[in-house]
Amino acid sequence: MVYSNRRVLVTGGAGFIASHVAEAYLACGDEVWIVDDLSSGKRVNIPDGATFIEMDVRDPKIRGLFEEVRFDLVNHHAAQIDVRSSVSDPTNDASINLLGLLNIAEAAVEVGTQKLLFVSSGGVVYGEPGQIPTPEIAEKRPLSPYGVTKLCGELYLGYYLHVHGMEYVALRYSNVFGPRQDPHGEAGVVAIFCTRILNGQELTIFGDGEQTRDYVYVKDVVAANMLASNADMGEGTGLDSRAFNVGSGVGTSVLQLADALERVAEATCSRSHLPEREGELKHSTLDSGLIQSRGWSPTYTLEEGLRETYDHIVKQRARATE
Repeated sequence: MVYSNRRVLVTGGAGFIASHVAEAYLACGDEVWIVDDLSSGKRVNIPDGATFIEMDVRDPKIRGLFEEVRFDLVNHHAAQIDVRSSVSDPTNDASINLLGLLNIAEAAVEVGTQKLLFVSSGGVVYGEPGQIPTPEIAEKRPLSPYGVTKLCGELYLGYYLHVHGMEYVALRYSNVFGPRQDPHGEAGVVAIFCTRILNGQELTIFGDGEQTRDYVYVKDVVAANMLASNADMGEGTGLDSRAFNVGSGVGTSVLQLADALERVAEATCSRSHLPEREGELKHSTLDSGLIQSRGWSPTYTLEEGLRETYDHIVKQRARATE
């Protein structure tokens, strides 16, 4: 672990992934501020020691926060992440994911912030890839408004690097899972399945269940954030020279995921199938060789991560009934 004493802003820090990341910065000796509008994040996720400001990342008042604190590093997790919502309301998706990013980036430039770490998506910027596992240099052909905004975000940050000299790193996540994941949404299939297994309910599968995803445990994603926060990205200015895929490199079908969770829970559930969802990819698995060449690698197997996640949900449920 690299110990430091930076002033770090984590946007979306009351959310699933970013709250774990904020904890890691605190453990490194950083001062941490969290900006979150709590539209999906939860106060209970905010780590002790962090300064919390309830605010939308699009709010012009965020400039005043930057002026007051003068952040050294921004970790931008705040986003609209639901693919279906982006399809039904692309304007709202773009407002949060692009105008929110631009508001943060402009504020960062004004006070001389050294680096911005941007959470992109390896699951959507490539579309239906021609190569699996998919490397960073693969063609970008997003099939949803959400994917378009993530790709545009990277392009905007390329502009800020070129014109303003603001360093950035984009992390293209695969499907992240782990404790604190919200079961109320399409991104949280692991949490959804865990909850339904605990309730003795059937597992609902969209399509034939053969669609594959690259599941990576949240603690491994935190380690990637810490590496990227300290990484020297060199002189490269191209889109893919500033990006790291973050995934396990293993494709797991929805049916295989359900089987693995049933093994972890030592339970069997009935299953039902619904039609495929609009905008959903058939296959997505990432080649994370680039960040692995920097010293990162996933340390949790799928079942190890699923077991920790399931145990967390069980304990959380037990506490709620005490």
